[in-house]
Amino acid sequence: MEQIRLQKYLADNGIASRRKCEELIAQGLVKVNGKIISELGTKINPETDKVEYKDKIIEKIKKKLVYILLNKPIGYVTTAKEQFNRPIVMDLVKDINIRLVPVGRLDMYTSGALILTNDGDFVYKATHPKFEVEKTYIVTLKGQVLEEEMERLRNGVEIEHCISGKAKVKLIRYDEEKNISRLAITIHEGKNREVRKMCEAIDKKVLALHRTKIGNIEVKPLKIGEWRYLSEKEVSAIVR
Repeated sequence: MEQIRLQKYLADNGIASRRKCEELIAQGLVKVNGKIISELGTKINPETDKVEYKDKIIEKIKKKLVYILLNKPIGYVTTAKEQFNRPIVMDLVKDINIRLVPVGRLDMYTSGALILTNDGDFVYKATHPKFEVEKTYIVTLKGQVLEEEMERLRNGVEIEHCISGKAKVKLIRYDEEKNISRLAITIHEGKNREVRKMCEAIDKKVLALHRTKIGNIEVKPLKIGEWRYLSEKEVSAIVR
C-alpha cells in the first residue's frame, strides 16, 4: 500500500484534526514501531507499521467504500464544491451522508453516466489513461458525417496541440430532413471536453452529448437525475 503522512493516518482514524495531530506528533506523543516520532514529514505504511498514541495502538478504521452511478442532467457542474452558486452533481445525492467525489468530469452541458465514490484508488484507476477504462458517448452533430471523417476520429485528431487517442466510432443515424448525424464514440483517455473537441476538429457542431457507458456499465435504466449503487461485480469490472 502507498505510504501516507503520519498526521493524516492519525486524523483518518479519529484521533483529532490533521492540524491537531501535527501538534501531538511535535509533542512526542506518537510512536511508530516503538520509536517516538516528532518530525511532521514522516510517512508510514498503514498495512505494516504499528502506530501508537499515548502508548495505545491506533487500529486502522476500515472505511465503508461507496460507489454510485448517477445519470447526470444538463446544467449541473461536476464538482464537489462550486464558487459561483451553480447546481452541482452532489445536490442530486444529498441523502448520502458520506463525502464523495466525482470520478472524472462531464461538462455542464453534457448528460449521462457519472460515478461518485469515496475510494481514491478507484478514482485513479478509473480515470488514468494507462488503465484504458472505456467511456461511450452518443453525440448529435449538425450535418452529415462522412466515412472519411469518422476514420479521422478513429485514428486520432489534433486537439490543442496534441493528437487524441484512437477511438471507436459508429454512425447510428443520419437524419436527412433535419440534417443531423448521431454517432456513438468510445474513448478511454477522458481529457477535458475531449469528445466535443474531437468533433470540432472535423468541423462539426455538437448539438447534444450524452455519456451512455463507463466500462460495461450502462446508464440507460436510470432516468435523468436518478442514481443507484454499483454492485461489487460492477466495481471490480471497471478496475480489474
